[in-house]
Amino acid sequence: MDRRKFIKTSSAAGLGLSVMPFNIMKGQDDRKARIGFIGVGSRGGGHLRGIASRADTEIPAICDIDLENAQRAQQRVIDAGKGTPELYTNGPEDYLNMLERDDLDGIVISTPWEYHVEQSVAAMKAGKYVAVEIPAAISIEGCWDLVDTSEETGMPLMPLQNTTYQRDVMAVLNMVRQGLFGELVHCQGGYQHNLYGVLFRDNARFGPGPERNDTPDWRTHHNMVRNALLYPDHGTGAIGHWLDIYRGNRYLTLSAFASKSRGLEKYIDENGGPDHPYQDTDFKKGDIVTATLTTANGETVYVIHDTTLPRGDNNKAFRVQGTNGLWQVEADRIYIQGRSPNHSWEDFEPYQDEFDSSIWKKHEAEAEGAGHGGKDWFIRNAFVQSIKRQVTPPLDVYSAVASAAIVALSEESIAKGGEPVDFPDFTRGKWMTNKPIFLPEELGY
Repeated sequence: MDRRKFIKTSSAAGLGLSVMPFNIMKGQDDRKARIGFIGVGSRGGGHLRGIASRADTEIPAICDIDLENAQRAQQRVIDAGKGTPELYTNGPEDYLNMLERDDLDGIVISTPWEYHVEQSVAAMKAGKYVAVEIPAAISIEGCWDLVDTSEETGMPLMPLQNTTYQRDVMAVLNMVRQGLFGELVHCQGGYQHNLYGVLFRDNARFGPGPERNDTPDWRTHHNMVRNALLYPDHGTGAIGHWLDIYRGNRYLTLSAFASKSRGLEKYIDENGGPDHPYQDTDFKKGDIVTATLTTANGETVYVIHDTTLPRGDNNKAFRVQGTNGLWQVEADRIYIQGRSPNHSWEDFEPYQDEFDSSIWKKHEAEAEGAGHGGKDWFIRNAFVQSIKRQVTPPLDVYSAVASAAIVALSEESIAKGGEPVDFPDFTRGKWMTNKPIFLPEELGY
């Protein structure tokens, strides 16, 4: 079945992503995935390097509004022995011209958050697989646009939630599905990472003004104008699979709270002085933003965003708790009733070895040095393999919006003093019959 026939069949079925499970139509290993890129700065450039290094890919085209970025990426493809990709650098809508090409199977989108929806929608309408950086959308309307377009076109959208491939996270998923924690009751996750170096770098580019160098960095801008849990995916991407969100379960409500905002102002005072360009900036986002979600199956989920106060290294703040025990990533410890001695904590390492993911065992050497502890190799590999086999990726559009919607919903709840807000059912009821994805047999490529 060729790609165009797959699109037509998927759309006619009216089921979007659910028509082609990931674990069928194997035997496509001799096929090459032809991938184009929209945005090849720091993050997109990393994805390009990883995909260019593979023998089973081609990169015919690259788009970036920054000519220097595009030329640097082009040279990397040339150096990888894959020919000379055509560049699309003529303004912010030149990507639309790139999407008209017939020699592209998939598109990797690594642009500022506010462009993800329009670029993803255009790529799906052009018949391309889409891999988009997170969050995939920053508004509820944007989430619906992604879902509606994917369902209407039959084209998959895969969020680049690399933490779902984190080695301990995948081992815990195996434990959850084998029932070691009993019936799940509560999960926690989040993003705890000092981002001063990101928010105040010199090469500010994508702020809301006509002159690129006269405006704040796009990520800084969101901290200035939105009091919201801005980056939920690293915690909730994994939690969504542990709890089968939109696959037999779904989020019902969200309540969010924000602390006062002091961290960025203090940093500017101590490191920039009175002449710092952000000295008089009023940062809207609280330093600590938290959200509590309820689910249809009765679990609670706690999410934290902590990026603007001094702290140690990145930590995803994971916790999984059920009727038979719990795992806490911060302490790297676990307790399982009936296995752990004398109601005592155990080190997680033996459980990691016992329940380690089969794909980590198989591809550990290939993933080494691929970025973020190897997780980036797995997320890119999943996208490439999905294209080659013409199947739905193991992360889908419903995975994307289940996390992305938290941005806008948290902003609404915070503005209402923490009042619970309803979480949309982006599956329109299909969550009750959709089968779980991200299964071991789907990942055995």
